[in-house]
Amino acid sequence: MAIPIVKATYSLDVNTVKTLERMAKRWAVSKSEALRRAIRAAAANDSPDEGKHLARLDELQRKVALDPAKAARWVREVKAERVARSPRPAKTARP
Repeated sequence: MAIPIVKATYSLDVNTVKTLERMAKRWAVSKSEALRRAIRAAAANDSPDEGKHLARLDELQRKVALDPAKAARWVREVKAERVARSPRPAKTARP
């Protein structure tokens, strides 16, 4: 039984095409087969629980009781620390 093939046209930048050609040569397959393998590998690496990472971040923020006021304060403190450690002179307000 033949495997149905769908012909498609895609626009790729020069570097991507060169990379695809190197992969095909290294694997001793056609560019189409190299592209199929790359797509399959990328799909296999996709996490079925993509929302899991955001859930972990939400959990961490709940544990440290991070609210908008605390987050804003932290941002101000970090910016002040970076300015204090910067070798460049601090900017002064213009008259």
